Amino acid sequence: MTSQLLQPLHQKDQRPVASISSYTIRASGLRVSLLTDPPGIVEIPGLRNTIISIHVGPSVQMLCRRNGRQHRGTAVHGDIDIIPAGTPGVWELKDKDTALVLSLSPELLSTVAEHYDLDPGRVEIRNRFQARDPQLENIAWALKAEMESGYPCGRIYVDSLAVSVAARLWRFHSSSLVEPEVKNRRLSDRKFRQVLEYIEANLDRNISLADIAGVAGLSVSHFKSLFRESAGVPAHQYLIRRRVERAKNLIAEDKMPISQVAFEAGFAHQSHLARHMRRLLGVSPKGLRKTLL
Repeated sequence: MTSQLLQPLHQKDQRPVASISSYTIRASGLRVSLLTDPPGIVEIPGLRNTIISIHVGPSVQMLCRRNGRQHRGTAVHGDIDIIPAGTPGVWELKDKDTALVLSLSPELLSTVAEHYDLDPGRVEIRNRFQARDPQLENIAWALKAEMESGYPCGRIYVDSLAVSVAARLWRFHSSSLVEPEVKNRRLSDRKFRQVLEYIEANLDRNISLADIAGVAGLSVSHFKSLFRESAGVPAHQYLIRRRVERAKNLIAEDKMPISQVAFEAGFAHQSHLARHMRRLLGVSPKGLRKTLL
């Protein structure tokens, strides 16, 4: 979460491409931003819009207070905070925090609520701390990819994703429904968090599925099934995606050659990185560096 929601974007002391990206879709009532806060205390008042904040990148220890509730823990990549409209919050960050922030207008939420015959005046969006929702997360990554590519699919695609985000909030993060029973089909919240923290801490190492499964205390075959249900993607794909994202961030920092970036992100060599980056991002490491600098 970030105070930058209340400030003009692209301030003079910030690098526009590497540190801040933003786009507003007025018709759909959705704003998508990639925002960064330094270590310290961040306070925001209650906002008109409902906010979904998804932690991006390295793990960060933080304390958050919202609406009379307090949560302390380590935010890992993909953790989701949902902040209902009008809810002020305070964050205490131990390290730099980056978040993909989706801001949904009351008009968008009301329009989608009508589809489900819900009354927004009586049904509330829930206040969530570090939740996991693979479907909502995947929609957010699709929005992020579209934003960073310059919106090649156009207005209708982004509008459809905006509606999907609002629908997911009403169906699974509101007071309208009881959450479905998922016991024995997914990793427990505790084990899932341990696994994600292990992956983030070891992206630069040659870790195997057996190593990751061992963190959860499971066989590889059992772990693969439970992880896919928990994360929405197979474990090996998740690992590759996180390594590509790590490499992308290192390239944006422009502090080391691409061969070193590949090593730091856990790839065997530069060609290994290039192959997966082209597959996932549609651009080579050299091509990405040119667009960011």
